[in-house]
Amino acid sequence: MPLSLPADPPSARSLTGVVPQTIAALHGRSDWFGSARGAVVLLLDGLGRANLTARSGHARFLVSKMTKRDALRTTFPSTTATAVTGLLTGRDAGEHGIIGYRARVPGTLNAPNQLKGWETDGLDPLVWQRSSPLLETESRAGRPCVVITKSMYADTGFTRATQRGAEFMAAESLEERLARAADVTAARDGALVYVYAPELDTIGHAHGWESDRWTHGLERVDAAVADFDRSLPRGVGAVVTADHGMVDVPAHRHVLLSEGDPLLTDVELVAGEPRLLQLYTASGASEAVLQRWRDAESHRSWVMSRDEAIAAGLFGVRVDPEVAPRIGDVLVGARSSVAYYDDRLADKRPQRMIGQHGSLTDAERVVPLIRLGAFAG
Repeated sequence: MPLSLPADPPSARSLTGVVPQTIAALHGRSDWFGSARGAVVLLLDGLGRANLTARSGHARFLVSKMTKRDALRTTFPSTTATAVTGLLTGRDAGEHGIIGYRARVPGTLNAPNQLKGWETDGLDPLVWQRSSPLLETESRAGRPCVVITKSMYADTGFTRATQRGAEFMAAESLEERLARAADVTAARDGALVYVYAPELDTIGHAHGWESDRWTHGLERVDAAVADFDRSLPRGVGAVVTADHGMVDVPAHRHVLLSEGDPLLTDVELVAGEPRLLQLYTASGASEAVLQRWRDAESHRSWVMSRDEAIAAGLFGVRVDPEVAPRIGDVLVGARSSVAYYDDRLADKRPQRMIGQHGSLTDAERVVPLIRLGAFAG
């Protein structure tokens, strides 16, 4: 049976187009946005379009600024490391090389965390991430470029890999971050500002996006963005988007892979993330592993080989030969409300997560595109 995967509509816009189109708007030639003398890109981590519309009564400002056409498709996998890199390089994972939350270093059994493993696992931010950050390119051309986020991200490997070249400003609350963004664009003509807001994602992972805590968090975000919109200097545009959406997966929907599980036969390494496993197999065993997983899990997940995923364009139109070996031999993307865990690991903390993402469902991949200020016209 041929592999059937959800297809993006031909007219679908990609998250990777946001920053290139924002830069084009600063030159007066964007297809998406009106001309602007300064611009802010606000990334609300974890706010899928479905999550936002389902809680529209708690986010009246954001919803009022969004039409039915204001949507983007995020990257594959639908995870922060891949999506933020795609946003800030304008490239898909097949080119920039950050192909998931955890991915194998070719020729090893090491699968570093692509968000937090740069320092501990020796990844070189200037090499492992293979595309030039747009903020670096614009900064070298003379444009004021600023990143505003929490101080904890100031000098991480991921920050250097994706945001180098920009001035870093620390601000702990979202309200303060947005106030500083408005100040920067008022003071520096032509400025490009990136603001990162992890708050909703953090709540969602811990408590679920359907929790009261997440709803309260959304109300605070909505109020902060409304105040920001009122404070935007004349002629400055802002775009609000997200890296992925979120689905809640309760503990009884976990699929636990234990010692002796036939699904782990000939699997040397389990990586990726719970909603999008990347399995690295023993030499010559990939077809058998693929068939074994299809027989067991295709009723609730998309199970595909590396070659099938590449041919389907999931990692972009082009997958560089240096990137391809980083991708799992077999990929398992959850279609229903399940999450896969390697239960052989001693650390069970990841199994406490409720809010999940990474796979191909619309709830995870469709994110909002909201225009403010000079971009709203």
